[in-house]
Amino acid sequence: MKVTTYEIEGPLLIQPRIFSDTRGYFLESFNEMRYKEVLGNVDFVQDNISNSLQNVVRGLHFQAPPFAQGKLVSVIKGSVLDVILDIRRSSRTYGQHLCVELTDKDHAQLWIPPGFAHGFMAIEENSVFSYKCTALYEPSAEGTLRWNDPDLAVNWNTTSPIVSEKDQQGELFKNFVSPFE
Repeated sequence: MKVTTYEIEGPLLIQPRIFSDTRGYFLESFNEMRYKEVLGNVDFVQDNISNSLQNVVRGLHFQAPPFAQGKLVSVIKGSVLDVILDIRRSSRTYGQHLCVELTDKDHAQLWIPPGFAHGFMAIEENSVFSYKCTALYEPSAEGTLRWNDPDLAVNWNTTSPIVSEKDQQGELFKNFVSPFE
């Protein structure tokens, strides 16, 4: 597998080896030993899958400590624009975001460590998105930042977003007090 780092410290793009032939392809989507070499001592405890119509925007979500989640995300079908926002107060990149296109063509995975808000937009109709999480979902720890906050200036590259009421009511970053050091 190939691992790519970013200017924002922590997130990693992981590209698994894909074995293709006339029958299709095979890839190893997770191997505990190999991933611990790359990610350190993380344990995944919950897997989630979502299916989204084209232009559906989900996020920007996070869970506050002690229920903070690291996420290993990938696209099973279709493509998404994945967006992560550094909400670690002591980080030199606090308040900066990263946009990564994930597709079912290259099967790349994005590691999002705790301390990031996360969201995505389905680029294709019926995009299927997979999340491996390091903590169980805890409703009382959930936080949402406004997906279209002008201070964050995320380019979602859509003129017709489909957004839940909860996500439309997300907190503005200028009013946000991060629970992450």
